Amino acid sequence: MVTSDGATSEPETGGTRDLQGLDGLVTPPFSRRGFVMTGLMSGLTLATTRVEAQVIHTDETGIEAGEVRIPVGDGPMPAYRAMPSGPGPFPIVLVVEEIFGVHEYIKDICRRLAKAGYTAVAPELFARQGDVSTMTDAQTIVREVVSKTPDAQVLGDLDAAAAWAAAEAKGDSGRLGITGWCRGGRTVWLYAAHSASLKAGVAWYGPVGGARTPIQPKTAGDLAAEIRAPVLGLYGGADTGIPVADVEKARDAARAAGRTMELEVFPDAPHGFHADYRPSYRKAAADEGWSRMLAWFRKYGVA
Repeated sequence: MVTSDGATSEPETGGTRDLQGLDGLVTPPFSRRGFVMTGLMSGLTLATTRVEAQVIHTDETGIEAGEVRIPVGDGPMPAYRAMPSGPGPFPIVLVVEEIFGVHEYIKDICRRLAKAGYTAVAPELFARQGDVSTMTDAQTIVREVVSKTPDAQVLGDLDAAAAWAAAEAKGDSGRLGITGWCRGGRTVWLYAAHSASLKAGVAWYGPVGGARTPIQPKTAGDLAAEIRAPVLGLYGGADTGIPVADVEKARDAARAAGRTMELEVFPDAPHGFHADYRPSYRKAAADEGWSRMLAWFRKYGVA
């Protein structure tokens, strides 16, 4: 049972919850297939129609930022980390990419979080499955990379990123949060059902439905009643791909199970309203969502 402050009395195993019955979400032995991407991409994704003029660039004044390698079972995983200058320790936020990889937009989000006082780490979760830096359309990325990335692998990599942040990036493992956009928003729901250490999560327009496959056996909606940490959902009322009613159903399932979940819908915002490099960007909704995210982290012990 999860209380109103996100605490839990459910059993734990080895730092993460016992996921008996959630086939595919228990991290299996690594395949040792190696990494296709050994480094992060430069600039913005190629899979966008055009890059907008209002792209936000956050400088590195007062922070430390750059590409790193995180040890996992089958080699070094590329990632980006940003953290405040100074001794720390700082609260940790795992930053989960869209389908487009850890490109400049995701890196900038890490720098924004570092400016706000967090150690932010964005692992390249698709590094084994394909090189998204060379792909020029979203359908190819979904078909060739995203659909072939096991949920168990993603959750294990996020655990590794959190442990690395605490050991190597002045992070405080007792103040762990997660946020993600689009596909990364889905991952927030999954990680909130997986991690015994997570304090809070914020999902930006993450799909709660979708196909179930042997390597991605549960939707976010399936796991809504299983979340162990408070989750805030930030969604667009004009998102043609994620019906608000579906997210409301997931919220209601979480609440019926005694979990903490709040939903904020921006009525006129489309999918991708935070992505300042795309035409979908809506500054007012993006800014309000960012403020609500930081407030959520403060409320539930991440800050």
